[in-house]
Amino acid sequence: MKQKLDLEHWPRRQHFEFFRQFEEPYFGVTVTADCTLAYEHAKAHGVSLFIYYLYQSLTAANEVETFRYRIEGDDLFMYDTVNAAPTINRPDGTFGFGYFDYSPSFETFLSGAEKEIERIQSTTDLMPATSGQNIIQYSALPWLNFTSLSHARMFKYLDSAPKISFGRIIEQDGLKLMPVSIHVHHALMDGLHVGQYVQRFQDLLNMGI
Repeated sequence: MKQKLDLEHWPRRQHFEFFRQFEEPYFGVTVTADCTLAYEHAKAHGVSLFIYYLYQSLTAANEVETFRYRIEGDDLFMYDTVNAAPTINRPDGTFGFGYFDYSPSFETFLSGAEKEIERIQSTTDLMPATSGQNIIQYSALPWLNFTSLSHARMFKYLDSAPKISFGRIIEQDGLKLMPVSIHVHHALMDGLHVGQYVQRFQDLLNMGI
């Protein structure tokens, strides 16, 4: 479900009209997430660390309203829920795009994610069977402790979904640290909103299942 927002009375109306004219309206940051407690929580419950931190990231995205905004035509919509469209690596070195439905229940999300990962790794299909505008585009680069990241873009395709990438976890001073790249459409949000997302993501990583 989604609702159309009243642009005429939206506080960021001028920002929306300004930045949506850009050929490249996305801006991005790379931050460091502390996965120390998340690693312990996942290990204690015998679940994939990737699925665990992806779930907490998606939960944070659903809680920060601007991450549920999408541009459709000349209008601005807010979705009730956003889901995950992650890249899933295969043993042969390729990957496929997956689709994980969000659920407030981690157990429900985990069950669906495991089935989708199994499906992708048993096929050669690139694209997911299901998708839509209400997604967060995720990717994982577990081989690289990156400090910045850019994305391949098809500029004729008017995309407005956030793009979040996770890097290699390293140990430093007893902590498990992971780079996280976040690219968002500037017509929809500013640095303030990205900061709210990053803080909520870190809080959720520390909370446990």
